[in-house]
Amino acid sequence: MQNSDILYQNLQQRILVLDGAMGTMLQRYQFTEEDYRGERFKNWESPLKGNNDLLSLTQPHAIEEVHKKYLEAGADIIETNTFSATTIAMADYHMEDLVYELNYESAKIARKVCDEFAALTPEKPRFVAGSIGPTNKTASLSPDVNDPGYIAITFDELRIAYKQQAEALLDGGSNILLVETIFDTLNAKAALFAIDQIQEERKIQIPIMVSGTITDASGRTLSGQTAEAFLVSISHLNLLSVGFNCALGAKQLTPYLETISNNSEFYISAYPNAGLPNAFGQYDESPEFMAEQIREYAEKGLVNIVGGCCGTTPDHIAAIAKIVKNYQPRKVDVII
Repeated sequence: MQNSDILYQNLQQRILVLDGAMGTMLQRYQFTEEDYRGERFKNWESPLKGNNDLLSLTQPHAIEEVHKKYLEAGADIIETNTFSATTIAMADYHMEDLVYELNYESAKIARKVCDEFAALTPEKPRFVAGSIGPTNKTASLSPDVNDPGYIAITFDELRIAYKQQAEALLDGGSNILLVETIFDTLNAKAALFAIDQIQEERKIQIPIMVSGTITDASGRTLSGQTAEAFLVSISHLNLLSVGFNCALGAKQLTPYLETISNNSEFYISAYPNAGLPNAFGQYDESPEFMAEQIREYAEKGLVNIVGGCCGTTPDHIAAIAKIVKNYQPRKVDVII
C-alpha cells in the first residue's frame, strides 16, 4: 500500500486528526428527493431521499465540498462517503448493483481532494479512510423478539458484501480501511475476514482501523461486549488502530478509552459525538466545549487519532486540531 510507511511515521510523531460528520454537513444542503435522484435516477422505482451515499454519484460537488472543509479545518484523514454502501444496506433502495460504483467513486472524490491539499503542503500528507459501516443487520442478535433464535443474516453473506465494498474502496484510492461504528463484533469479524482475504489475494498490507460503539451507560456494545471484551475479540488481527466512535460524547467515552489504551499495542482512535442528543435529536456541544473534553484524552496520553462523529462540523474539527497539536501522541512500543 502506498503511503503506509508515511502513515506510520506520522502516527509516531503526532496525534492525527480525523474528519467530522458527513451527515451533519449534508443536512445543510437541504437536498430534495429530486436532488438525490439527479438526472440518472429520475425514474427510480423507490424513494431515494436519505440515501446519502448515493450523493457521491448525483451531487459529487457537495461531497467534495464537505471533504475540503474538513481538510481546511486541519483533518489529516478523510472518510469516504460510504457508511452504508454495501449490498445489504443498499437493498432498502434496490441499489445493490451500484455498490462497486458507489464505493469506487466516493473513494476517488476523497482521494482527489486529499491529493490537492497534500500538494499544497507536502510536509503534511493526507490520507483517505474507506468507511465501512456496520450494515442494518446483525449476525448476533435476532430482530424478532418473538423468535430469539432467528438471525437475519449469515457471517458469509456479510463477508461477501464487505469484500465487494472493501475492494472498490481500495481501487478508488483509499489508504486505510475503517471498519466503524461496530455494535456487533461478529459483523466486524466478517468485514475483517474479508479484508484479510483481499490482503492475501493482492499480496498487500492494508492499514485497518477498527472502531466500536459503546451504546449506553452500561459500557457495552449492542451485542453485549464490554470495552475490554471487544478489544480481546479483535486483538489477534494485524490492525493499525482500535477505538470507539458514535453513541457517546467525549466525556462519557473517556473510561472506555482508558481501558483499551492500557491493554492494547495498537494505535488508539476516538471520534465521539458532539455530546449526547437532546430531546429533538440534535447535538449541542460547541466546538470549544468538545475540544476541551478531548484535551483530556491528549493530556492522559490515551490517543493517536481523534475526530468527530454525529453532530460535529469543520468548526469542531478545527478546535480539536488546534488543541491536540500541542500534545504528544500515545506511545506505541510495538507495531503489530
